[in-house]
Amino acid sequence: MGILFIFAFISGLVTIFAPCIWPLLPIILSSTTTGGHRKPLGITLGIMLSFGLLTLSISYIVKIIPFDPEILRYFAVFIIGLLGFTLIIPKLSQILEGFVSRLSSNFNFVGTSNHPGFWSGFITGLSLGIVWTPCAGPILATIATLAATGSVNLGIFLVTFFYILGVGIPLFIFATLGKHIFTRSRVLSKYTGRIQQIFGVVMIISAVLIATNYDKVLQAKLLDLFPSYGNFIVSLESNESVKKELDLIKNNKTSIIPDTSGLLNVNVKAPEIIGISNWLNSKPLTLRDLKGKVVLVDFWTYTCINCIRTLPHVTSWYEKYKDEGFVVLGIHTPEFEFEKDTKNVENAIKQYNITYPVAQDNDYATWENYSNQYWPAKYLIDTNGNIRKFHFGEGEYEEMEMAIQLLLKQAGKNISTKIEEMPDETPTTRLSPETYLGSKRMQYYYPSGNLVSGSYDLALSENLSPNTFSLSGGWRIEDENAVTIKDSVLNYNFYADKVFLVLRPGINKSSKVKVFLDGKLVDEENAGTDVKDGEITIDTDRLYNIIDLKGNTGTHILKLEFEDSGIQAFAFTFG
Repeated sequence: MGILFIFAFISGLVTIFAPCIWPLLPIILSSTTTGGHRKPLGITLGIMLSFGLLTLSISYIVKIIPFDPEILRYFAVFIIGLLGFTLIIPKLSQILEGFVSRLSSNFNFVGTSNHPGFWSGFITGLSLGIVWTPCAGPILATIATLAATGSVNLGIFLVTFFYILGVGIPLFIFATLGKHIFTRSRVLSKYTGRIQQIFGVVMIISAVLIATNYDKVLQAKLLDLFPSYGNFIVSLESNESVKKELDLIKNNKTSIIPDTSGLLNVNVKAPEIIGISNWLNSKPLTLRDLKGKVVLVDFWTYTCINCIRTLPHVTSWYEKYKDEGFVVLGIHTPEFEFEKDTKNVENAIKQYNITYPVAQDNDYATWENYSNQYWPAKYLIDTNGNIRKFHFGEGEYEEMEMAIQLLLKQAGKNISTKIEEMPDETPTTRLSPETYLGSKRMQYYYPSGNLVSGSYDLALSENLSPNTFSLSGGWRIEDENAVTIKDSVLNYNFYADKVFLVLRPGINKSSKVKVFLDGKLVDEENAGTDVKDGEITIDTDRLYNIIDLKGNTGTHILKLEFEDSGIQAFAFTFG
């Protein structure tokens, strides 16, 4: 465990160099232009405390006191904006400092009642800790996952503590140096008032960016500009010692160690199916109920194009072997919030002709029990309840069917069916990457510059770098999606044969979206299956097929013009 603590501390230390913390540094620097010498300490402790508490306990708090966590973010935005105005208006600053001083005196905090600068810094730090999202490597990802699923233990608490301690040290040094520069520099002292006003404007602008989630867009853009940090933090935390410690702290029941010497590449006890919110096509099932049968556990979600391309194979296997003691359990684990809706999943089941049992794993209980990380993911289980083969992603359909037949034969079944010769639609060329439009996972964003909504200039659109998108007109960026407001336009420079986009209708349940390819309205030669007469009709929450180049993979500029407000765009995938 000591190794994990050391790496958590080091990861926290190097966070000061991470692009995702850079948007906060001007706010921290702005806050140090006023107040006493203890203000940097207050800022640092405030960030450490609020980030740590929210990371570890927000899921518990929401369960006890149901409320929208966004309220905390907007409260933080209000505080940051207010502090910005105090830098611009000295009188307002005096009123606030007086209030903080009286408050600290009333609570009689030892050693701090005469230092209102500490408490104003502490309040600033609390606000920043609420809105800050660090660049996550494997260690922080484990912390976040266990906290979200209510599985915090002493080990994860201590790992979080050492991570936050590592974050706090360079932040305190940065804040202290900033304070020293602005209070001791003779050159700057003559312009202190003007500098404070400039920094006040910086804080107000920052508050607006955070309120609109554009700070996440900036973070994503910075990560694209400096990808070496993400590679560094992942490589730092991905050594075998850290992996083993993370497995222990997660109490993993499955340690999948592949044996590539044969068709069956693993032999470990299969975790149970737990925490299912709803069963479709079946009564509730457990692996214990299915002992004696060969079971394929298939993790999927209905808007994932990679999952959709595997479904014809999975449904075919089920129909061929269900009478021989073969069962498929489709574990539907949602990637987006709207995918938790049972009606949406039922519609997908009908659309893809799924007749085997489907379990809604809305709370990620079974996903976590398997330590799964992928959509799609398949775990083939023998009649004794052991995982004998697994595969992540698309492809290897022939090998999986051969493994199904082998396990059925070992169970005494007389299997003579030929291996399915269904086409494998797994892309064989490097296509544009899956692209999320929400702030939490936004990448590949390109500022729209002079791309004007409602018009199209091919020369301007070519400013888009390959595999990047731009937004113009009115948009609201949320955690999971981008929402149209007015005259909203989305451009994407892609390399693919097919283009898909997860969309959700707004107030108008039959919204229209015009689709252009390289400056021209799409036609029969390049329109996807969901496009009619150059338009998509968005009538339900699902994945829409926008472009189909009939096998002519290439680089093109896609443009979408949205007619209505409130339409939610989630993620692009490509084929």
